[in-house]
Amino acid sequence: RTLTAYRLPLTGLPNRVLLSDRLQRAMSLARRHESLLAVCYLDLDGFKPVNDRFGHAAGDMLLIAVAARLTALLRESDSVARLGGDEFALLLGDIADRADCVRVLDRLVAGLGETYLIDEQHSVQVAASIGVALFPADDVDADTLLRHADQAMYAAKEAGRGRYSIFDAEQGRRTRDRKNRMSRIEAGLRRNEFKLFFQPKVNMRLRTVVGAEALIRWHDPERGILPPSEFLPLVERHELAIALDDWVIGEAVRLQAGWLAQGVRLNVGVNVSGRYLLKGGLAESVRRALSAYPAVDAAMLELEVLESSALDDLGAVARSIEQCRRIGLSVALDDFGTGYSSLTHLRRLPADILKIDRSFVGEMLTDTGGHAIVEGVIGLSRAFQRQVIAEGVESEAHVARLLELGCELGQGYGIARPMPAEAVLGWIRSQQYASATAIH
Repeated sequence: RTLTAYRLPLTGLPNRVLLSDRLQRAMSLARRHESLLAVCYLDLDGFKPVNDRFGHAAGDMLLIAVAARLTALLRESDSVARLGGDEFALLLGDIADRADCVRVLDRLVAGLGETYLIDEQHSVQVAASIGVALFPADDVDADTLLRHADQAMYAAKEAGRGRYSIFDAEQGRRTRDRKNRMSRIEAGLRRNEFKLFFQPKVNMRLRTVVGAEALIRWHDPERGILPPSEFLPLVERHELAIALDDWVIGEAVRLQAGWLAQGVRLNVGVNVSGRYLLKGGLAESVRRALSAYPAVDAAMLELEVLESSALDDLGAVARSIEQCRRIGLSVALDDFGTGYSSLTHLRRLPADILKIDRSFVGEMLTDTGGHAIVEGVIGLSRAFQRQVIAEGVESEAHVARLLELGCELGQGYGIARPMPAEAVLGWIRSQQYASATAIH
């Protein structure tokens, strides 16, 4: 074959074919010299936003710059290959011990995290997640080594941006367990094992129901009813998160149509994953759900967006939110106040409603800091002309204090616990919070 058969045209780096050949040789050398070989999988964090914001040409320039920086950071005896997209593989030979490997990885993460100049006007900053398998400590064949490095890379990504993770047997067990659980979730979605529960939202001053938040539950045949904390963190970086979001939106609209047929118009808030907001396509999913039930109009749906979901790419999240608002949906910024830059998010994200995080509401009666934050969020909502709703309302004392501060909307166990869909209309009709949504 020609030399070009072994190298990728954009970066000039070796491809998978040449990497495989070099890996076999590096493993033989490590055995002969009784040294360690570090096999690394590297994935860029934040590459997609560069492509989306500046275009694919800028993305290509960034990949060329990363390849050059990797080459500069490594020794001549080391190897770097591009696997495709924004993924690279590194072979670090003649490593003395694990501590020596950690020093090299620290240098790589720091060096790759520095600013890149992609043209005369623009500079960007990305990070790298690196997964490492150490041979012969991990005494397996070449393909398994690469797979272990890949698994460790995903563990690094789950821990946050700009990190590395070294594979161990326990991590392998956790990875297998994670895959098995993911398969169970996929199967559960196919078998209709997921259900929506609803927690009412009320106007605490008027004692009227103003809507409800849809909360997903999994009726696992083996473990019973599972809350979202048992399965959503597992899927949040996976395409399965989008499949679950699509199901929640479709099921919420279906139930709203049923309630309308019984004379009750109930606005429903649905939680959407950060992955969907970053990827795009959420507005189209909502359109499909609404087209299946023409009686339900877009104004009856509210998207609840976790403030933390905006951290990866504020611009992409803002675009997704704006597309949904154009359809007619309202958007609530959930757990407001817990993010790193709440004021920035309030200015740049086109949200209609702020939801005060339950942790602050829970502390407001006993902690001056919690009280000050609640009061501050209510003040911000007025200044920015947003609605505000308090989560975690547990008692009449909470209700009284929130009303004094000017917050009239609330939800929490003190008002109603989440309930299955079939109990919602009975709850609305049977207790002191008279529904403001009944069709007369």
